[in-house]
Amino acid sequence: MNWYLSVDATLSDIAWFLVVGILVVGFLLGGFKLGQRVRAKEPPPPAPDSQPHLPEGGAVYEVREERDPVQIPASGLRPHQMQGYGNFGSTTSSHPEQVRKEREAGYEHAEKPHPPMQPELPRDAGRSDHT
Repeated sequence: MNWYLSVDATLSDIAWFLVVGILVVGFLLGGFKLGQRVRAKEPPPPAPDSQPHLPEGGAVYEVREERDPVQIPASGLRPHQMQGYGNFGSTTSSHPEQVRKEREAGYEHAEKPHPPMQPELPRDAGRSDHT
């Protein structure tokens, strides 16, 4: 009798796994079908002719310019007080070399890169008392 009950319990467990598996597969297939319907309603991908192209003169290169400095009040500025979208109305400098020298005056230019300095260790560093 116990043997029949254990077989019955095993079969009912298998049946539940089968039912849950079928539900999961049905859910995945429904999601796939829904995705197909949504994709069918989307516009087609753009044609190569509608993609952006390089200008006739080729790629646009970086323009480097020095701007005249603008004095900002010590109290600072609020965003609505700034003109020119944050440029504060600055203009291109008529003497760029002088402006660049003033800006870079606080920096030291190294001739060649130096390896980082490491502190020296004592002679017996890393040795234990037992040696």
